[in-house]
Amino acid sequence: MTVPLLKIGAVLSTMAMVTNWMSQTLPSLVGLNGTTISRGGTSEKITLFPSPEEGWQIYSSAQDPDGKCVCTVVAPAQSMCTRDPRSRQLRQLMEKVQNISQSMEVLHLRTERDLQYITKTGSLVSEVNSKLKVASESTRTLDPKSFQELKDKVNQLLPLLPVLEQYKTDARMVVKLKEEVRNLSLVLLAIQEEMGAYDYEELQQRVLLLEARLHACMQKLGCGKLTGVSNPITIRASGSRFGSWMTDTMIPSSDNRVWSMDGYYKGRRVLEYRTLNDFMKGQNFVQHLLPHPWAGTGHVVYNGSLYYNKYQSNIIIKYHFRSRSVLVQRSLNGAGYNNTFPYSWGGSSDIDLMADENGLWAVYTTIQNAGNIVISRLEPQSLEVLQTWDTGYPKRSAGESFMICGTLYVTNSHLAGAKIYFAYYTNSSSYEYTDIPFHNQYSHISMLDYNPRERVLYTWNNGHQVLYNVTLFHVIKTSGDA
Repeated sequence: MTVPLLKIGAVLSTMAMVTNWMSQTLPSLVGLNGTTISRGGTSEKITLFPSPEEGWQIYSSAQDPDGKCVCTVVAPAQSMCTRDPRSRQLRQLMEKVQNISQSMEVLHLRTERDLQYITKTGSLVSEVNSKLKVASESTRTLDPKSFQELKDKVNQLLPLLPVLEQYKTDARMVVKLKEEVRNLSLVLLAIQEEMGAYDYEELQQRVLLLEARLHACMQKLGCGKLTGVSNPITIRASGSRFGSWMTDTMIPSSDNRVWSMDGYYKGRRVLEYRTLNDFMKGQNFVQHLLPHPWAGTGHVVYNGSLYYNKYQSNIIIKYHFRSRSVLVQRSLNGAGYNNTFPYSWGGSSDIDLMADENGLWAVYTTIQNAGNIVISRLEPQSLEVLQTWDTGYPKRSAGESFMICGTLYVTNSHLAGAKIYFAYYTNSSSYEYTDIPFHNQYSHISMLDYNPRERVLYTWNNGHQVLYNVTLFHVIKTSGDA
């Protein structure tokens, strides 16, 4: 009876491991995020881990000269699907369920086979036990030697009886676990249907194709006039009340580095994160220690270099990240500094550097311009002023400003209830008052800049780093246009 006992022990050991996996490991794998799936009158709660980039989308709209909407494009941020943990985790979980289902099926077949053998063994035990009882009542039917042999055999068989009962219980557990796995598979299929009917690889190819078409479309659309701003997308809450954060406005989209500069004066520490996801988690960063401290929050990263205003001066510095050196610095003649002509929130925001589709800009004011906002287009290599415009808008009345397609957009406040109130067009040297609302969620904006590469607004809002998507009015260029 040694071999059957070993066989039973091996099966029970395997079933114990499977039971432990089902009770401990599987629930943690199904920790996917508050989505309730109802099926057949019952509901299963499945949790889905949110993607860090969820909600950060690229918005672009096209309109003809008459104002009729032709198309609106909404697409995920680049490589979003490849990083989205929901699809990856669902796929891994489906594979786990498939593997455990196959293992359970093999175990079930083996259990059924061995159970038949054990059942027959149990009958034999009962039969031998009955004969032993008869023999015990009439010892004359057996000689002492035969009686002792029978008794010894029965003693060897008796331990199988409780094993048999436990085995039957474990066999019922296997059936129950098979049913649980089947139910889980149905729920996972429901989630998969909710997330989309496409295979993951096919979906990824479709996203890449859509990105290519989107970039081609945006190239055709060219520049446009701001017509709307999306709801805010909070990326992170970090740092002090004032600061700035940004990505490069010019380099290829494959470079996903993010820079953060906390504070508005005398700071020298710039943190460079490898990706937006790293910035959100506060990990995988390097530190740059600037040779000269900064003033304000109007910094911009353009083609691998940081452009910023040197503290207590009207000097603009170009700091190259790769070489960790200052490539050039130049005084912005006549520009106010040290809170002479800041935005309404103060913070030494006299000189605001920014970039758009047309290049590098400085927004500031001078005594000669009576405190009105001045726009100067700069040569990125030498920082020489190429052209200057006087907008006529008082800088101290402005909350913040940003450039899109050669147009300066100014907010009427940095506090709650702010809106984009004024636009100055450098191509025609004209202006107009606008009424473009946007939700100032944290009620104190100290930095607002446009990134032409991503077509989003970067904002530092009361210690929160926030993004806004923008919608632009485009006049579509046809092949016959010059």
